[in-house]
Amino acid sequence: MNRTKIDFFISYTSANERWAEWIGWILEEEGFSVKVQAWDFAAGSNFVLEMQRAAEEASRTIAVLSPAYLKSTFAAPEWAAAFAKDPEGFERSLVPVRVEKCEAGGLLKAIVHIDLVGLEKDEARDRLL
Repeated sequence: MNRTKIDFFISYTSANERWAEWIGWILEEEGFSVKVQAWDFAAGSNFVLEMQRAAEEASRTIAVLSPAYLKSTFAAPEWAAAFAKDPEGFERSLVPVRVEKCEAGGLLKAIVHIDLVGLEKDEARDRLL
């Protein structure tokens, strides 16, 4: 089955759901299509299969970076799927957005991130866009 492409899949942990939704709202206001678990995964659906579909459908994955995200069992496969599509970063398939002080390690450390830590709302919005 052919699926509709979406611009962004927002990968996050429950600890950063408010950030993920804020990022989603900002991007949708700018005309981008967004997939966010809290908005798009219906009760009774298979979480893992929904993540797989989102990873396949998205042109880009935003990884909402925080200490909780970096420790999450499910987060690593989500950002790794985006990385695997574009390991050299030419398409900018993986866009890390740091929302709390943390230090990414391994392969994720080499991906340039957007840093929103400590910014006021308007400045964070501008930096995100």
